[in-house]
Amino acid sequence: MAEHDAHGTRNTRPRSQHATWRWASPEAQTVLATRDLAAILRFHRRVHGHSQSETGALIGYDKTYVSAIELGKRRLTDTAVLRHIADRLSLPPHVLGITDLADTDFRAMLQFGQSTVRLAEIARQAGHASQAVAELWPLVARLEARARDGHAEREALRLLADARLGLGTALGNVLPEERLATAAHWTAKSLNVVAHFDDPALTTTALRMHGNELRKAGLVGAAVNRLVRAANLAPSRASRAAVLPLLARAAGALGNAPLFDNTVREAKTLLDQVDHTSLVNPVALYEIELRGLIGTGRARAAIERAERTPPTPTTAVAPQWHVIQLITIGKVRLLGGDTRGAAELLTRAVTEARAQRLPHQLQRIIRTGGQGLTEVNDTASRTLSQLRTEMAA
Repeated sequence: MAEHDAHGTRNTRPRSQHATWRWASPEAQTVLATRDLAAILRFHRRVHGHSQSETGALIGYDKTYVSAIELGKRRLTDTAVLRHIADRLSLPPHVLGITDLADTDFRAMLQFGQSTVRLAEIARQAGHASQAVAELWPLVARLEARARDGHAEREALRLLADARLGLGTALGNVLPEERLATAAHWTAKSLNVVAHFDDPALTTTALRMHGNELRKAGLVGAAVNRLVRAANLAPSRASRAAVLPLLARAAGALGNAPLFDNTVREAKTLLDQVDHTSLVNPVALYEIELRGLIGTGRARAAIERAERTPPTPTTAVAPQWHVIQLITIGKVRLLGGDTRGAAELLTRAVTEARAQRLPHQLQRIIRTGGQGLTEVNDTASRTLSQLRTEMAA
């Protein structure tokens, strides 16, 4: 739909493309911090390659008026005009000194947005992924609406990237397998934002989280590609160590034994060099190693590894990791002929997966039990059906 300029003239020129990303650059932030319309107009013209005539057409003034503003010969103070210019340049109104209730409310939300992301991650790690999703949906919706309007600053876009990653990861816990592509979709949307930041640590994190969701969605080759990129880009030992367990898991799922072995070997080495986390620790790596040995056709090696004393926990492990480990060890026991032991482990896994609302893990239990553990499979199937009903409601 056509719009009207500050003088009521019909204006059919579309808004400047890519304005959101231009204003997110570090250089733009320096210019915007001046709150100087003349400097802002000059920057806008330079990065978009516009003449003063083209910029004038965009904001509803002629070339001579734009020139007068840039030279400091004209000072605009009318709030309606400034609001119009902010809108045409895709700027938040406060940049031009306008007190806007909606903008003020949004900036207050930004101040608490990172806390929301952190608390959501804590909830997910504690086994409350549904709560994390509930916290992140409203935040992502507001940030995306703001970005669509063109009013996005660097801090808002960074928060959007973090929120999308958190949402995708939380959805990866609570969605059943047939819907896990949705989780990967949200982490992929984060990559679209991250690409505009020159931040290796942020890019590594985004690639790591997206790669893991791709693996869970069954896109294992793409997952390995993203995770290898993340490992190569990692700016520190700690960030590389965070990638390697997930890369090992994806390599195992792909059946790539050399990549799996090399990755596990390096991950074990780094365990002695970095602080342990819920992912980077001996217990998590133990489960990943067992599953990878099976995935690369070495079931006997997995059985022998499981018969040895498991590693001692060195840090708190997320509850969902306990469920994952129960299922994996149960599968190893089943491969080794210990049907009773496998049934006991998988039955415990069903109970914990139900408590944590993890449909994907229930589906893993059903696949693991196969035809040999009918009672376990029936229980897991009923539990999964109950979760589906609750999610639909």
